[in-house]
Amino acid sequence: MRSQELLLLLMLRWTAAHMEDPAFPHLGDSSQPLRRACPWPCSCPQDDTVDCAGLGLRLFPDNVTRAARHLSLQNNQLQELPYNELSRLSGLRTLDLHNNLISSEGLPDEAFETLTQLEHLYVAHNKLSVAPQFLPRSLRVADLAANEVAEIFPLTFGEKPELRSVYLHNNRLSNTGLPPDTFHGSEAITTLSLSSNRLSYLPPSLPASLERLHLQNNLISKVPRGALSRQTQLRELYLQHNRLADSGLDATTFSKLSSLEYLDLSHNQLATVPEGLPGTLTILHLGRNCIRQVEGVRLHRAKGLRYLLLQHNELGASALPAGTLRPLRALHTLHLYGNRLERVPPALPRRLKALVMPHNRVAALGARDLVSTRALAELNLAYNRLTSARVHPGAFRRLRALRSLDLAGNQLSRLPEGLPASLRSLRLQRNQLRALEPEPLAGLNKLQELSLAHNRLRVGDIGPGTWHELQALQVLDLSHNELSFVPPDLPEALEELHLQANRISHVGPEAFLGTPHLRALFLRANRLHRTSIAAEAFLGLGHLRVVDTAENPEQVLVR
Repeated sequence: MRSQELLLLLMLRWTAAHMEDPAFPHLGDSSQPLRRACPWPCSCPQDDTVDCAGLGLRLFPDNVTRAARHLSLQNNQLQELPYNELSRLSGLRTLDLHNNLISSEGLPDEAFETLTQLEHLYVAHNKLSVAPQFLPRSLRVADLAANEVAEIFPLTFGEKPELRSVYLHNNRLSNTGLPPDTFHGSEAITTLSLSSNRLSYLPPSLPASLERLHLQNNLISKVPRGALSRQTQLRELYLQHNRLADSGLDATTFSKLSSLEYLDLSHNQLATVPEGLPGTLTILHLGRNCIRQVEGVRLHRAKGLRYLLLQHNELGASALPAGTLRPLRALHTLHLYGNRLERVPPALPRRLKALVMPHNRVAALGARDLVSTRALAELNLAYNRLTSARVHPGAFRRLRALRSLDLAGNQLSRLPEGLPASLRSLRLQRNQLRALEPEPLAGLNKLQELSLAHNRLRVGDIGPGTWHELQALQVLDLSHNELSFVPPDLPEALEELHLQANRISHVGPEAFLGTPHLRALFLRANRLHRTSIAAEAFLGLGHLRVVDTAENPEQVLVR
């Protein structure tokens, strides 16, 4: 037989032997595209993608196509990576090994050396005790978070010109495990997360390209001089939950950070506001420190500051002298929650929109205490020591942009006077209110939410016409008072009514006649019996979806 005939016969036999194979495309059938074999039990949504995620695999799948560019193996039970299998996949761009059981012993030193095109490597939530010694130069994202890594090698992240993001949070890194040349030759990194480790000082020689640096939840007590002198592109710096005291910082620590916008130093041991804050700063978080006084000179350079958070410090009566914050002309929000302030700080910035200072010792509001903050939209003075006798009738009158006023948890015996017509929310729960008169509520035709819970109100103490002008009121909370029946003439727009924990023993047929838009009604823990609610009480309430009558003397069935 001639060689050409022999070759033709062999081809015919091979074709016949594979015609029954479903993976074999039939000759002439253009509807059957050529698909590469997919390792069982994985799926291959595209020719270059192999998805083996969440299959409970204990062994690395064999026969992964060499054409694979994206391999997903997350959420399995892999303990090791076989070099012979990985070495075949030189074209991989993405390798996801997130949430497995891979230890450093199961990861050969040369595991990734053949993956010369790898860009994204995810090995978070495994059992690595040391980082891989060699990672490809092509890498752009490396995620080794939530392992047990205590040591990084020079070529783990060094000499990676394309590297942009490195995630090492929730490991066991100390400064000795992070050598000075860790990022040498990798000057494109913009995001570095080293939070929740064991660092005692800020690592030196960080990439100058950084834009976001996470160092929270460490043991950092010192930022060495010059450690941040090259990071002129840094925009976000997170140092909260460390051990920083004033001695761990100096006047140059932050002064070179000419792009810094967000600085979080909360939950440390600072006694003063740091020096050298850059003018680009927008958000400064200093909550949960030991600051007793704010020196204005330390903030004056940060003239673009919009959010200043000083909650839970030790700010006392003289902590914020008049005009201390006035140069911060862009300041939008000032948080002073949980200090020892005895009055609203005088001469605050004119454009301030939110003043949040509950849980202080403010006992009085004078006529001019808020005169410099006419742009306020939110004022929170809850849980202070305000009494009605020491709140001036004109204290709030000039706050014509005020939308939210929180005076809960004080010692007010009557509604404040001079409330601005712009109010949308008024919170007066947990005071000592014994009467409601219509005059203080007159003109509040934009008020949508009113909380009067936990006071001493009785129906007879609510003056006629009290609710008349509250045309926009949607939520009214009168719970935990001394009401004996549903107050009459409630606002027509009402959608949510809280009457729980009163002394209501009867609901008449006309109780909700004037509130047709009611959606939720709370009558829990009153004195209602089965026959206490008139059958006609809920007629016309077509929007009603929630009626809570639990914890009454008898189970009340609402039909």
